[in-house]
Amino acid sequence: MYIGREFSELAMTPVDQWELNELLYFHHAMSELAAYLNAEGVSIHSKIIHELESRGPIGDRGGWDHSSVPVFD
Repeated sequence: MYIGREFSELAMTPVDQWELNELLYFHHAMSELAAYLNAEGVSIHSKIIHELESRGPIGDRGGWDHSSVPVFD
């Protein structure tokens, strides 16, 4: 379950001020809906991807004691 700011609030906030869990959650959601995004949605998703890349690596490859997928909520 996602606990954080709603997308309507985040749309008015620069992407560099989003928290990591917000970036990860909306990146995942937009990736699942990529075929249905309009030009504005694709633009926002692209900004989210660039912000995630600029923040550096997240997580690792995983191991026997932890997941390889970051938990965003």
